Amino acid sequence: MAAAPTREQILEALHRVADPQSHRDILSLGWVADARAEDGAISLKLALPTTTGFSHREDIIRRTREAVENLPGVRTVVIEVGAPAQAARAASDKPPIEGVKNLVAVASGKGGVGKTTLSVNLALALTRMGSSVGLLDADIYGPNVPVMLNVTESPLIENERRIQPVQGYGVKMISMGLLVPEDKPMIWRGPMLHSALTQFLRNVLWGELDYLIVDLPPGTGDIQLSLIQNVAVSGAVVVTTPSVVALADVRKAIEMFRQVNVDILGVVENMSYYSCPHCQGKIDVFGHGEGQRMAQRFGVPFLGEIEIDPGIRIGGDTGKPVAAFGEEFPGAKGFYNVARGVMERLVHLHKTSTGPVVQIL
Repeated sequence: MAAAPTREQILEALHRVADPQSHRDILSLGWVADARAEDGAISLKLALPTTTGFSHREDIIRRTREAVENLPGVRTVVIEVGAPAQAARAASDKPPIEGVKNLVAVASGKGGVGKTTLSVNLALALTRMGSSVGLLDADIYGPNVPVMLNVTESPLIENERRIQPVQGYGVKMISMGLLVPEDKPMIWRGPMLHSALTQFLRNVLWGELDYLIVDLPPGTGDIQLSLIQNVAVSGAVVVTTPSVVALADVRKAIEMFRQVNVDILGVVENMSYYSCPHCQGKIDVFGHGEGQRMAQRFGVPFLGEIEIDPGIRIGGDTGKPVAAFGEEFPGAKGFYNVARGVMERLVHLHKTSTGPVVQIL
């Protein structure tokens, strides 16, 4: 008998399963919640929207079954339809932030991949598309959001407890960079970090927001755990570059969120390519496509590529981020594509059934 298929081979097969209505594959749609393989016994979890009709659901299940059963070495296939992680989160005792509809964490496995640049431009793109957006700079040690938004004013503190966020380009924002002198280092231990983040989450007067973007520090440390323990997180965006070193750390970030039942909204490949102004061709400075392959390997959506554009860097350094000037502004289109992907994923998660239905195929 042929060797049992690996998880990577299963995900590759699922990548070829297209939704007959949207014609997008079920991996990029985020409909594969989990995929496991053990000695030819395949276990899949599909998270299909409740708006999907019965015949539509049956068609997707049938296509999924056929794709997996056609792999050599498969003995049995079990498909579970539903969204157990969403159900677990709904039953959680972690309270939401008053007035905030969606809390989106932007994370990276390592520093230097452009996570804050993505957070700022994602918030601005969502704002320009008509949403009310807040941005929480949770990178306590390296709070760069005020520089990128060209905000220098200090937030007002009411009754020694409630904090009024400042605004930049229509985005409500709070950052430790506005409260601590620019040249003073933050030498804090875990409990102090936890306290600071809790105040930013609970004591800031965010008002009514469609999205609160949280720019996390790199890695999987105290701040990440404090966020997850404090509030219900709608989902996480993981940022990487095409380099192998960055991708090795992406695995850790994805696994961390999975272990605490936080949905991965998708992976973004930053610094993906450089468009040559002379030949109009694309130059792969750090490699290309590894972010998408990593997303496929882990069965999470790929939200898009952000090109290497000097204007993006200049915009961040001068407090004029490219997304603030519209989708057609040079360097901005990739951020708007990611914003639409985030919105689509959150709509899907809100509509997903919380009651699993098991089918033995």
